[in-house]
Amino acid sequence: MTSPRRSLIVLGVAAASALSLAGCASGTAAGQSDEGAVSVVASTNVYGQIAEQIGGDLVQVTSIVTNESQDPHSFEPSARDQLTVANADLIIENGGGYDAFIDALIESSGVEAPVVTAVEYSHDWPENAGHDEEAEGEAEDHADHEDHDHEGHDHVEGFNEHVWYDPHTVAHLAEGIANELAELDPDNSDTYAANAEAFNAEIDALEASLAEIDAAHAGAEAFVTEPVPAYLIAAAGLENVTPEAFTEAVEEGQDVAPATLLESIRLFEDGHVSVVVTNTQTAGAETAQIVGEADGRGIPSIAFSETLPEGQTYISWMQANIEALSGALES
Repeated sequence: MTSPRRSLIVLGVAAASALSLAGCASGTAAGQSDEGAVSVVASTNVYGQIAEQIGGDLVQVTSIVTNESQDPHSFEPSARDQLTVANADLIIENGGGYDAFIDALIESSGVEAPVVTAVEYSHDWPENAGHDEEAEGEAEDHADHEDHDHEGHDHVEGFNEHVWYDPHTVAHLAEGIANELAELDPDNSDTYAANAEAFNAEIDALEASLAEIDAAHAGAEAFVTEPVPAYLIAAAGLENVTPEAFTEAVEEGQDVAPATLLESIRLFEDGHVSVVVTNTQTAGAETAQIVGEADGRGIPSIAFSETLPEGQTYISWMQANIEALSGALES
């Protein structure tokens, strides 16, 4: 069922794009690729950079959300974004309710480009049958775009949609992107497969770094103010002790209930919490108070973001996050 918010986005963007189309009729539409290149549109620069590594010079990638201070949950698309999506050959989204603006743009533009949805590659995704099927069957499953259900990516209760912080999921996603590019550009299928293999070798290095943290600090307690980095924390073998009500309130932009805040602060009193992890894009008064409590007790805090910092690749960014986590635990 389409939400009132999504309906407003669709109607607003559709109306704006009608005006923009009139003004751009004689020019090159946003998102239109260079001749011969596959036009890829990604909801955020995280997925855009991954697509660049898989596609190389054979693709032209446009990422819609690139600002480090912009929360994709609340992003309001523009008429230019509408045109970008309308001209895409391939669309990459997070799904799971995280970047619903993409689904709204797909719906309003009527674009028939295949859509790669990252959450569907997570072992935790409720509808995921697993990753044990043959690669050909997996590609066929994700290539069935005629019936792609853009209404099916609303927030799923109990599922953490921030799957790009799970390197294992990203490895499967890279394979999925390579498969889709090969479907669109069969002549270069070997290149896409080789690039995905090289990318996943770097993912293996990330997982090795996480395994080192696990070996040294398994079971160490972490307070994670918002669920964005939870997959990375789990992969490092740490225990997330944050009250669920705290993270839910912060993620939804709501005030943390006083009782929940008090419960959270008490977690620092026994000295078992080893690190506090915050989200740079959803900081608020309660998060600041938690960081202050941690600082007062000599507990290190680190901040992770939701979008790719300028000048970074996905791999270098994740490695920097892992190193920051390791350094905090060692301090």
